[in-house]
Amino acid sequence: MKVVILCGGLGTRLREETEFRPKPMVEIGQRPILWHIMKLYAHHGLREFVLCLGYRGNVIKEYILNYEAMNSDCTLRLGDRKSAVYHDAHAEHDFTVTLADTGEDTMTGGRIRRVERYVDGNTFMVTYGDGLADVDLGALLSFHRAHGRLATLTAVRAQSRFGIVDVDPDGRVARFREKPMLDDWVHVGFFVFQRGVFDYLTGDDCVLEREPLERLAAAGQLMAFRHEGFFQAMDTYREYKALSDLWATGRAPWKVWT
Repeated sequence: MKVVILCGGLGTRLREETEFRPKPMVEIGQRPILWHIMKLYAHHGLREFVLCLGYRGNVIKEYILNYEAMNSDCTLRLGDRKSAVYHDAHAEHDFTVTLADTGEDTMTGGRIRRVERYVDGNTFMVTYGDGLADVDLGALLSFHRAHGRLATLTAVRAQSRFGIVDVDPDGRVARFREKPMLDDWVHVGFFVFQRGVFDYLTGDDCVLEREPLERLAAAGQLMAFRHEGFFQAMDTYREYKALSDLWATGRAPWKVWT
């Protein structure tokens, strides 16, 4: 089954890290966040990836094309790259990666539409290249297959950006709650789609999160898999630092592989 990863955004809210590289190449613990996402899928047996490239896509291409050389000892005759022999096996040796240029200004739905030819089979998965989670992808896929609709998104409980103050009617402060979880749910990617979803995608200006998902919902073809565990997007420098600190201290919930 193919896993499509959206890697083409500008990452403007993380400009400190993305001025010269795309956001999926921002490193968490000396590895690009893209690597972490792919490792999560691989842990669940999903090792065929289609990367939708856009802004500074050449950086991702160079990383993938040079992966063997940068992660193994090797011997070769200078000037003859084909002679290279890699001495150290690594856990990613059986990854299959398609590097697809989907345009610098293309929107999310348009990017998925552009890679239709690389998606075989009736079911495929899609996620963003800047969010980490400990989603049970096997349970997600089972949920999708059981309900029989065209699309499934993963939803997590929204968290307040601010601490909450509970105030009694007379104005007395009863208690403080530091950034509590709210009753609302937000979608975080980790989609499962049937091929019929391509019929809902139009041109390069198609935003997946707007008309396509809204039309799927209206048609009764969109379901939500509720994830009660960890999720964190990397939209800001503060979030980047938080993810880096979790990894550095050995407390990264998304590291489900060994």
